[in-house]
Amino acid sequence: MEVKDQKEQIEQNEETSKVVRRPKVINTTVTRNTNDFSQETGNIYETVAMLTKRANQLAIEEKKELQKKIAEFSNGSDALDEGFENREQIEIVRHYEQMPKPVLVATQEYLEHEIYYRNPAKENKEQQQIEALENEVIAKNK
Repeated sequence: MEVKDQKEQIEQNEETSKVVRRPKVINTTVTRNTNDFSQETGNIYETVAMLTKRANQLAIEEKKELQKKIAEFSNGSDALDEGFENREQIEIVRHYEQMPKPVLVATQEYLEHEIYYRNPAKENKEQQQIEALENEVIAKNK
C-alpha cells in the first residue's frame, strides 16, 4: 500500500513539473486607456507594433513547448486509428488552451515595464541631431 502511494506521489510531481507557468494575467476583456500605451514610445502605433512582436515571440515559445510535450507521448506508429487518444496529451492541450493569450501577456508585460524597447531608427536620428548640434557649436567657437 505504501509503495502505491509513493508511486502516485511521484506521478503527481511529474505532472506538476510539466506545467508551464505564465504571469498572472486577467483573461477577460478590459477597457484600457490608450494614453498608457503611448507614454513610453510617444506613438501608439509604435507600441502596438512592439506588442505584436512580443506576442509573436510568446506564441512561438508556447507552440514549441506544446509540441515538445506532445511529442513525448507520440508512439511512432502511423495507424489510422485516431480514436485512441492519450489522456496525458488531452490534459496538456487543455492546460495550454486555458492559458492567457500571448497578446494579453505582452500587454501586461508592457504595462508593468517588463519589456525592453529599442528603436534603432530613432536612435540613429537622435545621434545625427546631436552630432549636428556639436558641429554647430564647434563652428561657432572657431
